[in-house]
Amino acid sequence: MATRIATWNINGINPRLERLLAWLEASGTDVLCLQELKCTPEQFPAEQLREHGYEAAFSASGRWNGVAVLSRIGIDEPVSGLTGGPDFNGVQEPRAVSAVCGGVKVWSVYVPNGREVGHPHYAYKLEWLAALRKLAEEEAPGERPFAILGDFNIAPRDEDVWDIAEFDGATHVTDAERAALSALQEAGLADIYPRALKYDVPFTYWDYRQLCFPKNRGMRIDLVYGNGPFQEAVKDAYVDREARKGKGPSDHAPVVVDLEL
Repeated sequence: MATRIATWNINGINPRLERLLAWLEASGTDVLCLQELKCTPEQFPAEQLREHGYEAAFSASGRWNGVAVLSRIGIDEPVSGLTGGPDFNGVQEPRAVSAVCGGVKVWSVYVPNGREVGHPHYAYKLEWLAALRKLAEEEAPGERPFAILGDFNIAPRDEDVWDIAEFDGATHVTDAERAALSALQEAGLADIYPRALKYDVPFTYWDYRQLCFPKNRGMRIDLVYGNGPFQEAVKDAYVDREARKGKGPSDHAPVVVDLEL
């Protein structure tokens, strides 16, 4: 069975709902992991998604976070939050949600930004990633395809940013953050590297400012980590750069993975 799974930091689900629905229809995506919903639970557009054939598991608080799994092939065993995940300023932020969709277990994650090295949010980011590794160690083994998809706010390699010299001393590229990604691999997950449709590196994020998108000054920070059965099922993976174009886009583009289960 062919299954198309994707991840997309939508940067506000309601302002971009029309774009989202059009993309779902045009792309034929079966399961979509969303990040940065920026809506309250009451504002989540469940009815509109249902009208287009998608069920949803989501976690939202109305601020800068919020994650969801949308599926037209079923939503089973939904779970919100990481077990043992850290708080920030006493709040358990909505940064992770999972579901089993068509026999594949997926987690949609929005890893904390970190802000700057030495900031409390950076320490929170590393603590959050440690909780994610523990989850991977518990859930990745076995025969069921399993993947963690989302905005990791980490570029795995120097080549995954447009100019590594611009990031000297900044978050997203530090050794500690990259070590957290390596820990996911040690737990049995692999980085499903997408092919580039236009440029050599398949960037997934471009700042709105300074013409970053036209100049391709981007970063690859939206990632897919899959276990062995997931890896074996992958037939293609790519960044849909076209979704970053036009009026009022997200500053991220979807990463699409095609499976043959």
